[in-house]
Amino acid sequence: MRPEDLIMKVDETIRRNGLLCAGDSVLVGFSGGPDSTCLLSVLHALRDIYRCAIHALYVNHNLRPDEIPAEIAFCKTFCEELGVAFMERSIDIVPFSKAHRVNLQEAARELRYQAFQDAALEVKANRIALGHTADDQAETFIMRLSRGSGPAGLSGIPAKRGSIIRPLIEAERREIEEFLKTRDIVPVTDSSNLKEDYFRNKVRMSVMPVLKHSNPNLLRAICHTMAILQEEERYFEVLVTKTLMKLISRKTGRRIELFLAPMESMDKVILRRVLRRAIQETEGLRGVGFGHIEDIIRLIRKGTAGSRLMLPRGIRVIREYALLVITSEEPVRIAEYQLAVPGETVIVGAGLVITASIEQDAEQMGNGRSTVLLDADRVKLPLAVRPRRAGDSFHPLGFGRTKKVQDLFVDLKVPRDERDSVPIVTSGDDIIWVAGYRADDRFKVTEHTKKFLRLGIVKGKF
Repeated sequence: MRPEDLIMKVDETIRRNGLLCAGDSVLVGFSGGPDSTCLLSVLHALRDIYRCAIHALYVNHNLRPDEIPAEIAFCKTFCEELGVAFMERSIDIVPFSKAHRVNLQEAARELRYQAFQDAALEVKANRIALGHTADDQAETFIMRLSRGSGPAGLSGIPAKRGSIIRPLIEAERREIEEFLKTRDIVPVTDSSNLKEDYFRNKVRMSVMPVLKHSNPNLLRAICHTMAILQEEERYFEVLVTKTLMKLISRKTGRRIELFLAPMESMDKVILRRVLRRAIQETEGLRGVGFGHIEDIIRLIRKGTAGSRLMLPRGIRVIREYALLVITSEEPVRIAEYQLAVPGETVIVGAGLVITASIEQDAEQMGNGRSTVLLDADRVKLPLAVRPRRAGDSFHPLGFGRTKKVQDLFVDLKVPRDERDSVPIVTSGDDIIWVAGYRADDRFKVTEHTKKFLRLGIVKGKF
């Protein structure tokens, strides 16, 4: 294969997918490895045709300190020979991985893409070119297939997404190696790509050779399938966007609330895609897999109000009366308050209000959960509201003996992530009401009660 053949092939990919326009400024992700070295070389060869400016960026992941200096030296020298401006950025993967509870690969990807975006903004590049190849496409297909991905995941890596372009996406690794060999270019070798510690490396080194031996045209066949899936995904994207816009009730960086009723009768094919899009576009929820989406659908179809799922990375899915809530926010632990009697006390963060009033007559006793009636002469003011504490116990009304608050929560199936947001109303050292669940028997109304304390709990949006 002549070097010109690969350049022509990449040019055809660029034109067919609209990856470049005349006058574009391109930032190339350049690690010094075979794929990125080939990409930079090919784009440099095409620069006059597209009249584009080219910059190269090396992202230091700080994971291979013994190899990084040599890689940077190679990249600098190579760029100097081409007359391409070279930049370097450093990212700290390990702290980010721990802080966001993601693995090193996910952390590296997120920080690397952020480094690309920042550098592109700095040099005013409107295109970011990455060196993904047809082999990467096929490996991605096999990896996602083995994990149970749906059509969206199996459609693979797009040639273009926003400002990100992948000119080598139809080039095979053997073509790239031949291109570099004929030009006497010896790229650097990333030792991490030679270890089978990572799933992609196992697929690349162990699975793909066996499949290619059985079908020499494997890459072409897989890429053809993925191209078909990408076309179908583009059609569904429009439909999903319109649907999701009507479903969102509220959204933050770590939480999304969706109207439940439309999803209960929605076709599963659309519902699956809507949920995936909703999660992908909420930064703190990314990483939810296809199997989890199926679990969420079962919760929508068969769950009841209060049902929930606990997913990896602290993500919770809660089926409320009218909403489906997907969140990675830390469970709320309420603060401590003095309860206004009479008056209303807002429990910030929990969306609750505790009401208190003194009554001379008791026409309604209350249901014992959201409203309770107690003997006002038995309580000591001021009353306080606080979250649960280790070892808390009280005398549940009608129970006949002491019970730990923790055991009450277990018996009543109060979700663990909600227990710290349950207001505990106290009189001195005594618990008089576990708000929303049970009052204390020692403060109940009797035939001798002359003055009544009515407490209530109301849920709101604050």
